[in-house]
Amino acid sequence: MGSRERGKEGWNAAFQKEVLSSRLETTQTLARAIAKAPQPPQAWVLVTGVAYYQPSLTAEYDEDSPGGDFDFFSNLVTKWEAAARLPGDSTRQVVVRSGVVLGRGGGAIGHMLLPFRLGLGGPIGSGHQFFPWIHIRDLAGILAHALETSHVQGILNGVAPASSTTNAEFARALGTALGRPAFIPLPSAVVQAVFGQERAVMLLEGQKVVPRRTLAVGYQYSFPELGAALKEVIA
Repeated sequence: MGSRERGKEGWNAAFQKEVLSSRLETTQTLARAIAKAPQPPQAWVLVTGVAYYQPSLTAEYDEDSPGGDFDFFSNLVTKWEAAARLPGDSTRQVVVRSGVVLGRGGGAIGHMLLPFRLGLGGPIGSGHQFFPWIHIRDLAGILAHALETSHVQGILNGVAPASSTTNAEFARALGTALGRPAFIPLPSAVVQAVFGQERAVMLLEGQKVVPRRTLAVGYQYSFPELGAALKEVIA
């Protein structure tokens, strides 16, 4: 095995250890503190991710769909949500499974803007994979709604209702919002080389996730459509 392979394996192992400890240990500490509190909070809201659902070009997932057991990230979400679980019912518990968050000043958009502004943007891999997204204002809105609405509990999908967005459609919409072309694809092999196998999966594969329960509990989206969300982010 060459040094590059050993280095990548070590990097992946270190990355996985860091992700596990940062999510699980922090969550377990908070959950234990809540459980022991003489006056526990009325609500406990955790944000995880739609990586719980298995990537597919055909399946559609809502909050009742199975998942959480097919790769590192799905298992992470399962362990993360288990770590947050509290005994009893004195505290209302809500889990928001978030999609890719679109907001100003960093995050997913921060990494994409430069190549797109230069006219070098385009779909990642085949572009056919679904791209579950949410505007940061709506993610904050769902959290506030969960905290303030006494009947909300259980799983909510933190994604926009425009659930059929593909990566290629996202690239075109971002190009349109910037007034730039967006047709230069980023090959899968390049994505894997740059980001490593574990992180590349998040970019090259996707899920069609619908916020059925999020809508049913009365949350009203500020940015249900991709075009308006991107215009606000890059304004």
